[in-house]
Amino acid sequence: MAMTLRIRGRLVTFERPAVMGIVNVTPDSFFAGSRTQALDDIRRRVEQMMADGADMLDMGGYSSRPGAAEVSEQEELDRIGRGMEAIRSVAPEVPVSVDTFRASVAHAAVSEMGCDIVNDISGGLLDGDMAQTVAGLGCPYILMHMRGTPATMQQLTDYGGDVVAAVLGELAAAVHRFTQAGVADIIIDPGFGFAKTLEQNYRLMARLPEFRIFGLPLLVGISRKSMLTKLLGISADEALNATTALNAYALDRGADILRVHDVRAGRQAVDVYCQLQA
Repeated sequence: MAMTLRIRGRLVTFERPAVMGIVNVTPDSFFAGSRTQALDDIRRRVEQMMADGADMLDMGGYSSRPGAAEVSEQEELDRIGRGMEAIRSVAPEVPVSVDTFRASVAHAAVSEMGCDIVNDISGGLLDGDMAQTVAGLGCPYILMHMRGTPATMQQLTDYGGDVVAAVLGELAAAVHRFTQAGVADIIIDPGFGFAKTLEQNYRLMARLPEFRIFGLPLLVGISRKSMLTKLLGISADEALNATTALNAYALDRGADILRVHDVRAGRQAVDVYCQLQA
């Protein structure tokens, strides 16, 4: 089913599942291969992603991995501004989401720097102004499920026996909050790896179709994550094959957007899936 988002006043329709390429302008992202800070490095990475078939990009200036260094608001803004300068120099039209939990950063990134979508790992829980800010911006919002903060989330994995029902309930409350604030375009992200145990991550994936209950686009972000590396006893550098396998499964379970470090592999997974559906 086609996915339509309102981006900067125009309707953008994706006839097939979309591939979102990750552009990290941080020095400490969990996957070292995705770290890009120099303008020329960012440009080269984006050029390659576009050549490999990226439909959209996701850029973050503040690593959300446990143990990541604190980043000031100004430093986060500086990183995003530098990243957007590089992105727009080679891909002026591609939709770009800004990965931030700060409403002030989201506002500046969209209104001043040319980002199109807000991607918030906390679903608005870490900044009470996020819902009103996104509503005012009139942009799409990626609402991810998480508990606590990146530093505390793995201590908050008690879901009372049914992790899927609990996550759906918490997401439903967040969707209601953002809808009531006036946010029109919401994308759901179950938050794989955020306040979830290894087993809970796979339970969520197995029951991914239940997240279609919201009638909203569904994003899956499992690229090179610990749910793969811990299961298989490998490093993030070695996790491309496992990522592609699980992304293919996610497509079959209803994913509309794959958030990936490796665009070419993600695009190939989508191409094969679409051929099977033809």
